[in-house]
Amino acid sequence: MPRHHAVNVVTAIPHLDAKARRKLEDQRRMTFRRAIERYNEERRLDQDIHDFPELIAVNYVRSLRAEARRQAGA
Repeated sequence: MPRHHAVNVVTAIPHLDAKARRKLEDQRRMTFRRAIERYNEERRLDQDIHDFPELIAVNYVRSLRAEARRQAGA
């Protein structure tokens, strides 16, 4: 099974100055942080929804109807 290794920004892009490298590292960190926050929010919402299983069916039916309307209008 392949393992994912973190790429060191300094060695991957050696021609950038320190400020540019820090900016890239910060962007990478923020992307990672947003992904973690999104994952946690989705987990929380899933737990909330599982407390009300009838909402899952209602939302599914609504999404089917909305999709049918989009396809009919297109």
